[in-house]
Amino acid sequence: MVGRGWTGITNGELLRRMVGEYDALVTMDRGMEFQQYLTAVPFGVLLVRAPSNRMVHLLPLVPAILDALPSLKPGQLHRIGV
Repeated sequence: MVGRGWTGITNGELLRRMVGEYDALVTMDRGMEFQQYLTAVPFGVLLVRAPSNRMVHLLPLVPAILDALPSLKPGQLHRIGV
């Protein structure tokens, strides 16, 4: 997260810094669901699964991402994509 100066922080620290600041985390980090205790975080996590983070792979998923975000509950992990 370049704009916040959070580049290079660990996933655990990222989750701690997000508390009280954000309602959802949109990530492509497939390991996060196994490395972190996500049911305890006060925001939802949207795991985007795509062949890469290139726009050509992400753009088709945007409607599903926008559709999933409003119903995402704290501590919930939702997967989008392949």
